[in-house]
Amino acid sequence: MSWVGAEMGNHHGGHSHVTPGTATGRHRKKLVIVVVITVAIVLIQVIGAVVSGSLALLADAGHMLSDAAGVSLALLASWFATRPATAKRTFGMQRAEVLAALANGVALMVIAVVVFIEAVKRFGDVGEIHTGVMLVAAALGGAANLVCLLILRSGQKESLNVRGAYLEVLGDLLGSAAVVVAAIVIATTGYRNADPLASMAIALMIIPRAWSLLREVIDVLLETTPNHIDLDRLRTHITDVQGVVDAHDIHVWTLTSGVPVFSAHVVVEDATLTAEGMDAVLDRLIHCLSTHFDTDHCTFQLEPLSHARHEREQHA
Repeated sequence: MSWVGAEMGNHHGGHSHVTPGTATGRHRKKLVIVVVITVAIVLIQVIGAVVSGSLALLADAGHMLSDAAGVSLALLASWFATRPATAKRTFGMQRAEVLAALANGVALMVIAVVVFIEAVKRFGDVGEIHTGVMLVAAALGGAANLVCLLILRSGQKESLNVRGAYLEVLGDLLGSAAVVVAAIVIATTGYRNADPLASMAIALMIIPRAWSLLREVIDVLLETTPNHIDLDRLRTHITDVQGVVDAHDIHVWTLTSGVPVFSAHVVVEDATLTAEGMDAVLDRLIHCLSTHFDTDHCTFQLEPLSHARHEREQHA
């Protein structure tokens, strides 16, 4: 026997393991509440923008509409992610959440560019603005965004999609604040260019948040080692397990938010390759990764020490 493969997912021998749902799925109800609140505020701000003539308020409404669409897409993707694995899609459709986050990030970037261009065109040519309506609509939007932030705060560290929604709502809150300031400036000084300036500020606030989200999505799609995992430290933990001699071909990547995946070739002492010995080594390895690295989906290829030379010739 040259090698033995073993995977820890739903079960290993007589030891059962519960495969957790995706991170977005665990916060689905929160996302639904955020969508409902956001859509209601979008309607208020669109009406307010039309009545007041404020581009900044319309830009904030457009941003919030994008947020609502993005979160709705994330919810749809989280439902797809619960679909069972098939022979064609062995991991199911969990990556749908990452694709939703990608679409969300791209949409944010496009909106930011469009808003900025429109604000530049309008600068110096601003019509009459009814600041009272503008101020009330922006204040309502800010209050709603604050509520949404509190709802999403606990889940934004676990899921890319929840984090995307959290960042968008944070941007909306800052955008609403910019509109409030612009309304006050126009009302007290008559300086109407405060409206396109607020629009530019909103656009500039969106861009770095969109890029941050896109960068995280790209890392997942490129199967980059998750930030919370130190590969050298992980290798040391594995080789410190009783019965393990060495480890190579170690790969750690993220399938979707909250679902890290691990695989490795583990060289063990020849005497370990008995049914009882393999079971004990696998239990130790699984316990090590789940305890120290929060990684439950692990695949190990156990190789006897006598086969190690051949493995090194095959793998870089």
